[in-house]
Amino acid sequence: MGGTFDPIHMGHLILGEQSFEQLHLDKVLFMPSGNPPHKRNRAGRASDGQRVDMVRLAIEDNPHFELSLAEMHETGYTYTYRTLEELKEQNPDTDYFFIIGADSLFTFDEWKEPTRICRACTLVVAVRDHASSDELNQEIKRLSAKYEGHFTLLDTMNIDVSSHQIRSWVSEGKSLKYYIPDPVISYMKENGIYRKKDV
Repeated sequence: MGGTFDPIHMGHLILGEQSFEQLHLDKVLFMPSGNPPHKRNRAGRASDGQRVDMVRLAIEDNPHFELSLAEMHETGYTYTYRTLEELKEQNPDTDYFFIIGADSLFTFDEWKEPTRICRACTLVVAVRDHASSDELNQEIKRLSAKYEGHFTLLDTMNIDVSSHQIRSWVSEGKSLKYYIPDPVISYMKENGIYRKKDV
């Protein structure tokens, strides 16, 4: 599962756990993006190191969750197809599943090298943004035919929380209890992440 994880929240963790269970995975790799091409302006966000620390804290008590730094590049931007191809090269006997939200499914045509992504993995689509199952299934059918890919729809509830929402709550001083693991909340407070700067 890739993402900026800025910050990681319970929606990510529940999605990881449900993917592990439903797809009978060996483990789930949480892979923070170093320089995602679609999120270049990161002013007022957590640093790369802080995002990695927060993921580590969030998943440390789950034996089948693992932190991967494969996308934490200091230079250059991160592209999914490159990461997946490198993983496949390192572990040719491993089947990879790439977990995405429904919002990503509907912009998949805009991704870099979608055909190569489909060759390297099965795409696992989680419900998000209240997309109907009919819309999701139609889009999966279209993309599967276009890119000769394998897509599977995860049977999961719509976890209606986003990292953007969490950052807003922090700046407003609202409670994050039950939305983010307690160790991550403590880390954010200790490091003053996302709080409005005094003018």
